[in-house]
Amino acid sequence: VALLSVGTFLEYFDLFLYVHMAVLLDDLFFPKTDPHTTQLLAGFAFCATFVLRPLGALLFGYIGDTKGRKATLVLTTLMMAVACMIMAIAPTYAQIGMTAAWIITLCRVVQGLASLGEIIGAELYLTETILPPTQYPAVGLISCAGDLGATTALGIAALTTATGINWRIAFLAGAGIAVIGMAARTVLRETPTFADTKRRLKTIFEVTGQDYNRLKHKAWYTAPVRFKTSMAYFLIQCASPVFFYLTYMHAGHVLKHAFHYTPHEVLVHNLIVGIIQLLLWSVLRTYLSTKIYPLTMLKAAWAICAVAVWAWPLCLANLQTPGQLLLFQTFLVVFMASAMPAVPIFFKHFPVLKRFTYSSFLYALARALVHLITSLGLVYLLRYFGNWGLLFLLVPVLAGYGWGLLYFEKLEKRLATPPSQNAAKGKRPVGRGSLRCTCLYLPSFLMGPEAPRKGYFCVVYRAAKLGVGLR
Repeated sequence: VALLSVGTFLEYFDLFLYVHMAVLLDDLFFPKTDPHTTQLLAGFAFCATFVLRPLGALLFGYIGDTKGRKATLVLTTLMMAVACMIMAIAPTYAQIGMTAAWIITLCRVVQGLASLGEIIGAELYLTETILPPTQYPAVGLISCAGDLGATTALGIAALTTATGINWRIAFLAGAGIAVIGMAARTVLRETPTFADTKRRLKTIFEVTGQDYNRLKHKAWYTAPVRFKTSMAYFLIQCASPVFFYLTYMHAGHVLKHAFHYTPHEVLVHNLIVGIIQLLLWSVLRTYLSTKIYPLTMLKAAWAICAVAVWAWPLCLANLQTPGQLLLFQTFLVVFMASAMPAVPIFFKHFPVLKRFTYSSFLYALARALVHLITSLGLVYLLRYFGNWGLLFLLVPVLAGYGWGLLYFEKLEKRLATPPSQNAAKGKRPVGRGSLRCTCLYLPSFLMGPEAPRKGYFCVVYRAAKLGVGLR
């Protein structure tokens, strides 16, 4: 857990350090004589973190599902270290001209590609290594490490703007942590779930005398994950970016224009919010996951937000002091609609050999899409509808989030119900093949820890002994 947490801390530290220090770094790496080019390149450098994440998810999802979870963790940590080191020693625009702008933009692209493989790989590694209920707080610690990295980056940015400390020191420190984390991760073993699935597949094909390389051409192997499962996970992942934008970006805009805060004062204010989020959201939810079932916690937070959201425009319209805005931000971070700490529950409903690809791509796609919509769409919604324009975004997001939670709760109840009772109710057990041939029970153990693997292996083995082929 410690090795994985270090990598996640580094990822969020690197990602958010540049975001919070953009006021300083954009002037150093982008031309001042061409405002249009400066705005275009700086905007692309920021958006690369999120917009290019789906490409990184597809790349590292494929690696994670074919080569293993460990290989992905080591590779992404290496990429983050290299990008961070280059940013720390990169010459400025005054030294090499436009080449400096492209170097810093390329580094942000590399960080954006690597970031998804890092956090999803860490969460998936712990999910497949530790059994519930211990896996809930263990995976929650990854979220704590991410929030700690983001909060530390915010603190470093505030300290730099206040004291004039050389910003390159922060990036050098991040690169050093990454190198140490990468070296330490090489001693990790592959997750038991992934390794066991690969081993058992090879054993079954050896017993039946078939070529293991033909596995990828099997219809049940190439079939996509259920659409409703993917859509439910996607909608759940769409919620937290909206809360993040409102808590930090939109609130920062309010502080600057309504209360005339300087950039440094905005950073200090958001640093307080970041500390509150770390303690009252990440740490508290992680602890409560040892006492309360994660889906129950998320449903309670969702119900509170679904009722309170109608009053949020009034709250923002009647702000009198920055302290009132701080209370509003505190409410957002405490009751934030997110996947944590129920991430392991969502993961196990994806096939083992497709789990990394699907979960990381949907996670990345949700964040890229929502960040674009919120950063661009809210400008026009607030212009034409005032603070009530927030409801055009928040209500659909919370509705989709609630449906996703109820869908996974239904899947969990069906998994907890004995197969005989499911059959009596006319329901097909989750994870089993849709055809009635007994040899097609083989895909069931690919679904994860909820499937009774031993029994299904025996079914396939008996089929082989009776001369029944795997078609």
